[in-house]
Amino acid sequence: MDQKSIDRFKKALQVRHRELQLSVAQAQKNLHIAQHDRGKDEGDRANASVAREIDLEKKSRDRALLASVDAALKRINEGTFGNCLNCGQEINTKRLEAIPWVRYCITCQELIDGSG
Repeated sequence: MDQKSIDRFKKALQVRHRELQLSVAQAQKNLHIAQHDRGKDEGDRANASVAREIDLEKKSRDRALLASVDAALKRINEGTFGNCLNCGQEINTKRLEAIPWVRYCITCQELIDGSG
C-alpha cells in the first residue's frame, strides 16, 4: 500500500478515534447524571433504568471500537497496516475503506466467523 493511502487511512482513523472518545465521555457523563437523578415515581425510575442500560451498551460498544481503532493506528505506526493479522496477505482496499480498523482479510474473517 502506498504512503498516500496509508496517510488517508490514518487521518480517517484519527477522526474516528476522537469521535469515539467524545462518545464514551458523553455516555459516562450521562451515566453519572442518571445516578443522581432519581425519578419521582416507579415509571420514571423504570425509564431511567432503561436509559442507563442503553448508555452502558453504547459505551461498551464504543470502547471496543475505540480499542480496534487504536490497534489500527498502532499497525500504521508499525508499518503493518493493511495486512491480515492471520495470513499476512494485503487486505482489499475496498474492505479497508469500509472498515479501516479491520484486522483480517475477508477470507480469514469468514473462517474466524464460521469457527465460532
